[in-house]
Amino acid sequence: MVSHSPKNALYAGHGGVCDGRPLDAGMTIEHIIENFALLDDWDDRYRYVIELGRGLEPLPVAARTEANKVQGCASQVWLATAIEPDGKAGPVLKFVGDSDAHIVRGLIAILIALYSGRPAGDILATDAVAVFDRLALREHLTPQRSNGFRSMVERIRFDARSALTGAA
Repeated sequence: MVSHSPKNALYAGHGGVCDGRPLDAGMTIEHIIENFALLDDWDDRYRYVIELGRGLEPLPVAARTEANKVQGCASQVWLATAIEPDGKAGPVLKFVGDSDAHIVRGLIAILIALYSGRPAGDILATDAVAVFDRLALREHLTPQRSNGFRSMVERIRFDARSALTGAA
């Protein structure tokens, strides 16, 4: 697995210029948190979030449905969920998503790193707001983006609850 850190892979020099290389699709939330810790300036963190969004796989046109559209977001946001019902710890959920806004695509990438591939019970026990606070994202997002972020988290939590209910 290729390691991408903000200082070494995403940004060249001190100017914060992106080198354009794609991000590792399997990046973990721990890796993202470590990378955030290396970036002192909010502008660099903002560019890093956008770069995370650029690393998302494109969402197939067929997945851009009303059912996958996240309500409560100022931007167009789609989250599609696949459920593997027979995981050892209960149903496992995998997410793909997209948005027409670069920063929102980055937020989706962070949520996918946090939640995708995890059992529904773990998803419900994970506090995304605490993670975003740890990354100091909430204090730098507009109220509209913060509301959209909460809408995406609620959608993921709804899908996890539904998967648990369906598995019972």
